[in-house]
Amino acid sequence: MSLSRRGFLLGLPVFLAGCATNNDQAKYAAIPEERFPLDKVPLEKIKPELRRTEVAYETKHPAGTIVVDTPARRLYYVLGNGRAMRYGIGVGRNGYSLAGWAHVGRKAEWPSWTPSPNMLRRDPKKNMKYAGGVPGGPNNPLGARAMYLYQGGRDTMFRIHGTNQPQSIGLAMSSGCVRMMNHDVIDLYSRVSVGDRVYVIQGVRDV
Repeated sequence: MSLSRRGFLLGLPVFLAGCATNNDQAKYAAIPEERFPLDKVPLEKIKPELRRTEVAYETKHPAGTIVVDTPARRLYYVLGNGRAMRYGIGVGRNGYSLAGWAHVGRKAEWPSWTPSPNMLRRDPKKNMKYAGGVPGGPNNPLGARAMYLYQGGRDTMFRIHGTNQPQSIGLAMSSGCVRMMNHDVIDLYSRVSVGDRVYVIQGVRDV
């Protein structure tokens, strides 16, 4: 093997790692055109396995399906042909999560938020001050986008949404909703249409 070829092969992993890092930086760059502009997210604040990326993903579900893998803290948007977009997510504490099939019944950009009756009963000290609602914006717990999950034509009160607590991604600490980085939920929102199906895995994986 020539020295030049050997040098190229030795340097290839470093080059590819640099490409991956640059690609991730672009995904989490500032978004000044948003109604509430988003700052860039420093990559060191996002574990590599939680960053948005296209992956190989074999599934029986058709393209356009959202699969929420609760145990793995991952959400997949099925692209078809054995591929999917993968996102890191935060999920609900035990006993506060949706399971099985639902569909996207509504979408909203920078949505307002009102705690559900269950949230008010469960933790009135924390939530009663928000009973009148919180307008959309950077201090809103739903973040930049929300997709409202319905079953049988009725709102389940569960959402796929952004967050003003990015440190919660990868954890089980919400009231049942699926949290995403604001940059990631904006990307997913752009791919999803009202009526798209959502499958939420809680136990044994069946994709």
